[in-house]
Amino acid sequence: MSLWTGVLPAITTPFNADLSIDHGAVRAHVRWLVSQGCTGIIPCGSLGEGATLGLEEKAALMRTCVEAVKAPVIPGIAALGTAEAVRLAKAAEEAGCSGLMVLPPYVYSSDWREMKAHLSAVIRATRLPCLLYNNPVAYRTDFSPAQIAELAADFDNVAAVKESSTDARRVTGIRALLGDRLALGVGVDDCLVEGVSAGASFWVAGLVNAFPAESVRLYELARAGKHDGAFALYRWFLPLLRLDTVTKFVQLIKLVQQEMGWGHERVRPPRLELVGAEREECLRVLREALAHRPAL
Repeated sequence: MSLWTGVLPAITTPFNADLSIDHGAVRAHVRWLVSQGCTGIIPCGSLGEGATLGLEEKAALMRTCVEAVKAPVIPGIAALGTAEAVRLAKAAEEAGCSGLMVLPPYVYSSDWREMKAHLSAVIRATRLPCLLYNNPVAYRTDFSPAQIAELAADFDNVAAVKESSTDARRVTGIRALLGDRLALGVGVDDCLVEGVSAGASFWVAGLVNAFPAESVRLYELARAGKHDGAFALYRWFLPLLRLDTVTKFVQLIKLVQQEMGWGHERVRPPRLELVGAEREECLRVLREALAHRPAL
């Protein structure tokens, strides 16, 4: 089976009370996600608080995921500097990961010449297939279809794109330029049905951490072209999926997970746990969703 199909959870990173990684919780969580029909696991991404994890912590997290499930593990590869991103890519290959999700550098965002050099160094450092992660909202770097095509022409192991610009037209644009050369994935929770309609073959999802069965079913209905069924489930799911699209998406999704019995709302600073009206509004959205949870 291709790496680039189905629902790929961008997993949260569970922490112990001292904010060390809770590897036992990681194992249980990823096994549950795969048992519910998810096709792979993506640790160390934005939702996984990758920016607050050290290189050795990321490598250990990768190994835990690889050992826990038979499904592909495709970690996020991002760092402040290119040299560390290259080391992380090599650590992922050594850990037995199946592919890499390659991000632009944290903090520094510049022109295409510099961003291409960074991505090329990471891709060149591995034999693993690479998923390019385009998220201009979070990283202030926007890879155009033409730029993605340059990388695909330069490197055979550039295999897929996770499109998180929030614009489903980008999926259409990449397909028009590259045909079937790259697999295309949706990286924004509330753009799944639109993205699949435009040709996306996989979904890197967030709320799947708490609702895997609903996420898998929504993906299946969308891919099968069962528009009425997909829209009915989508309409129910959208208030939850929109929690993935705001600044405090990590805190929101971790709180939902906690309430569903999978994890704890702990986050690493500079993030802080939700309090007051923000927390209550998230719980209200969850209560409303659970009151009308559809049978699958």
